[in-house]
Amino acid sequence: MIELIIDQRRRSLGGAFEVGRVLPFARRQMVGPFIFFDHIGPMDIPAGIDRSADVRPHPHIGLSTVTYLFSGEIMHRDSLGFQAPIRPQEVNWMTAGSGITHSERLEKARALGDRLHGIQAWVALPTEFEETAPDFTHYEGDDLPAWDADGVRGHLIAGSAYGLTSRARTHSPLFYAHLEMAEGATAEVPVGHSERAIYVAAGAVDLGDRTLTTGQMAVLTPAASALRAVEPSTVMVLGGEPVGERFLYWNFVSSRPDRLREAAEDWKAGRIKLPDADDAEFTPFPESARITPGAPE
Repeated sequence: MIELIIDQRRRSLGGAFEVGRVLPFARRQMVGPFIFFDHIGPMDIPAGIDRSADVRPHPHIGLSTVTYLFSGEIMHRDSLGFQAPIRPQEVNWMTAGSGITHSERLEKARALGDRLHGIQAWVALPTEFEETAPDFTHYEGDDLPAWDADGVRGHLIAGSAYGLTSRARTHSPLFYAHLEMAEGATAEVPVGHSERAIYVAAGAVDLGDRTLTTGQMAVLTPAASALRAVEPSTVMVLGGEPVGERFLYWNFVSSRPDRLREAAEDWKAGRIKLPDADDAEFTPFPESARITPGAPE
């Protein structure tokens, strides 16, 4: 039932942002089109935290960022002029395509204090959409179908699964859902996609004869069909169809290494527009960055 188990690796993004990096992994770059999977927190942020804790404006190409929170709030601003807080059970879906910049600010935490916990995933765009026009959409409420039955409360973030369809616009076949499972509850793993995985954000679940705990992703074989919560658990289920090999260079994703070099030079030369409402600072390009088809452990 399990092809591979990936343990998160803790990484600092600067300031207060600490994540558990899951994808890409040395032995597994992607699950379907999901090429990055970061577990944000959980972390308690005190009121009055300095702006240096924020994620300053930075660029992307060739992907969509999908931000989903279990608790807390992050303020998004981008170079298209969009400004939108992301709160629990909502989705900020930003398609970078040919290029976009955005910042992620802890403004609620700065004013009131906050407990931040969530997932940011990157979805690689199919080759024909890698240079599509950038876009941003905020989804909430009925956009993301919810259900509550037999000890499982779920939110469908994207795609079609569990007999429901999300309104989130995707560029390739995929599914992505959040499950809150009571102890002893069971949940199906959606079928119909060639690559699938589950990630335990909190708690523990049984999958076949294996127990997965907080911070573990299981890449599944076609035989995997259901999981059972050993204790109250927060689980993400995801999958989709492969889009082909992708190269990464800092925050850039592309099927062409030369395109990554071009994007990096544009950023270093100041040719990529910053958000109008947040252009007083930016994230410098890390000179230690290397083009890679995966990522070191």
